Amino acid sequence: MIVMAQTSIKPSRHNLYNTHIIPVSFEYFAPANLQEALELLDKYGADAKILAGGTDLLVKMKMRVVEPKYVINIKKLKELAYIKEEGNVVRIGALTKWRQLEKSDIIKKYFPALYDAVLVMAGTQIRNMATIGGNLCNASPAADSAPPLMVYEAKVVLASKDGEREVPITEFFTGPGRTVMKPNELLKEIVIPKPEEGTGSAFIKVTRTAMDLAKISAATALKVEDGKIKLVRIAIGSAAPTPVRCRKTEEALTGKPFTPELIRETVKMVQDEISPIDDVRSTAFYRKEVSKVIVEDALMISHERVIKGWFK
Repeated sequence: MIVMAQTSIKPSRHNLYNTHIIPVSFEYFAPANLQEALELLDKYGADAKILAGGTDLLVKMKMRVVEPKYVINIKKLKELAYIKEEGNVVRIGALTKWRQLEKSDIIKKYFPALYDAVLVMAGTQIRNMATIGGNLCNASPAADSAPPLMVYEAKVVLASKDGEREVPITEFFTGPGRTVMKPNELLKEIVIPKPEEGTGSAFIKVTRTAMDLAKISAATALKVEDGKIKLVRIAIGSAAPTPVRCRKTEEALTGKPFTPELIRETVKMVQDEISPIDDVRSTAFYRKEVSKVIVEDALMISHERVIKGWFK
């Protein structure tokens, strides 16, 4: 059953700040299942916004950054909240809370970089509300989940009334706040291949305060065989219009002997693969300088976790 209500609050230009008031009129729906949600999206399309955890959307509505005509609350869709192993992949429902990721033995076991990101994502209160799907669909260049999912080469499953399609996470973001999703599509789940045995990974985030968005972040995955780098993946957040894979740096490292000196020298290349800006959190200069440091550190931690064992 679809629950619908209409707000009676009239727009007012005095609310341009994050307050307790939502100063816009909209129709509200609470679909009971995925099919109802997809039908609503198909009907209202770009005029509708999905409410999952609400930690991003509600703030934007209060500040009138977005003024949707329709809000579709999908919190009741329990079929989209899960973490499960399925052969060589792990599937994560889009409505899975960050707190569920934090408590998951599956995430701890297979995806250390993602687990690192969970631990530094805001605070416990936010992690109890925010969803991984919402974090991705908000499409912030600073999204904590994006760099880890990129180095694991995850895919997202997008659903609509017409069917489903899979999109590599590296192709999902198109700009700040923008993705490849069509107006009638909903992010259903994230599919992550289990890493090859002997692969280590890590995530590092630099912030002004513990609860803040990233000034810059980096995730890495690394596998060394017979002293040489067999596999390396590097992704950086908050340093370009979208989170980015540093493929030129990866290519330069692949097949080379693993040494701290090689890592330190080669990761300087990441500065040329990002395009940071000056903003309220940091400067472009700082981000470029720090990028090579956190990538180096993340690669060394990734290697150390294979040698010493992943301790989480």
